[in-house]
Amino acid sequence: MVTMETDRLILRDQLETDLNDMHRLWSDKKTMYYLDDIISNTIEDTVENLKIGIANSDGHYFCICDKNTGNYMGNMGYSITHITPFGKIVHLGYMLLPKFHGQGYMTEAVKKVIEFAFTKDDCIRITTGCHKENDASRKVMEKTGFRREGEKLKAVYHDGIMKDRLEYAISKNEWDAQKEIAYYKTLPIVFNGFIDVPELSDGVIHLVCTAKGLAIPEKNHVPTYDFSICKGSEKVGDINLRIGYGGFGPYENIFYYRGQIGYGVDEQCRGNGYAVRACRLLLPVAKAHGMTKLLITNNITNTASRRVCEKLGARLVRTVRLPEWTYLYKNGQRFSNIFEWSVM
Repeated sequence: MVTMETDRLILRDQLETDLNDMHRLWSDKKTMYYLDDIISNTIEDTVENLKIGIANSDGHYFCICDKNTGNYMGNMGYSITHITPFGKIVHLGYMLLPKFHGQGYMTEAVKKVIEFAFTKDDCIRITTGCHKENDASRKVMEKTGFRREGEKLKAVYHDGIMKDRLEYAISKNEWDAQKEIAYYKTLPIVFNGFIDVPELSDGVIHLVCTAKGLAIPEKNHVPTYDFSICKGSEKVGDINLRIGYGGFGPYENIFYYRGQIGYGVDEQCRGNGYAVRACRLLLPVAKAHGMTKLLITNNITNTASRRVCEKLGARLVRTVRLPEWTYLYKNGQRFSNIFEWSVM
């Protein structure tokens, strides 16, 4: 028997004593509108479904209850579809009585079950899906971190016609990345305006501040210092430092995928360690804003940038799949290495 609690809910394996509550759910035409092929027209139908769920050895059949009242609100199927040498793959399906819609209950429940799957049940991947027109279910998937993987055309029969279905999934790697994003957002940051940039030179190269860009939320710009990398009077590249661990609106997590430091060395000047030197020269500016960790990201095919991170002593946190909303994805990149550089 598995029991889980959230702020407002209790989730537990269903019991035979849940029969009447389950029948009220499974026979409700509004609840079952997109699941009309399995609606319970009689109590006998519900008895059979409950028996199957309880006897299911390939997963769990959770009921969702109000934490304060104990009232039955809905249920969630949790079925193991594959067992691999690396862990389980699980499929989720869920439903909630109409009077509880629109209050965030299902989002809360799904988040908890995802946590259970990845931390307690040796799961590496969770799949789910819904009718394309089922906006409420789609929003739950997106709010809980699921990534849309595809669209099946004319895949389900409903209301007398064939309709499209959306498929979603989340991997443990992606979930871990979401937890890391939440962690980085708690790190200290001090920004009361731009500082007067000190002389940034190591005797081989020096940085010249060319711009200080204020945050522009509508363009998703955070406060940024731009520098030219110079050797003597010659400009050999560029580097910038983005202040903070965040973004704006739907792009609030962009910092994780693009990092706080971006650099480029002119092709004819590469191979001299200028990028490593330039990154180190940025430390006084980063420390002046209270930043203790800097993220540097690079395309998995960019071995030169990866070597820069390794020479700095930065730690490879993970390789992540890029969300479709990032400009990197839109430019054709699909995966990024995330490096963390501790600078205090």
